[in-house]
Amino acid sequence: MGWLWAIVLGLVLGVLARGILPGRQNIPLWLTAICGMLGALGGNALARAVGVETTSGIDWWRHAFQLAGAIVVVALVAPLWAKMRGRHYRERA
Repeated sequence: MGWLWAIVLGLVLGVLARGILPGRQNIPLWLTAICGMLGALGGNALARAVGVETTSGIDWWRHAFQLAGAIVVVALVAPLWAKMRGRHYRERA
């Protein structure tokens, strides 16, 4: 059941990251989910390092770190994916 939640959370974080980033990210949905999962792992590590991994109630800081991590991963992977697929990566103004 843990893997299912990781995939769902990764997909949600990846889609949110793609929505926050300017321009168009031409990456498939499965790669979006992987980027979100990697961002969540990085965000959890950063939250642990800062000391806000677990709090009483909803862990807003941890979730913010996870989303920030997903944004960074999607921003790094989207141009790499476009380059691998032979497309030019352009951001919309």
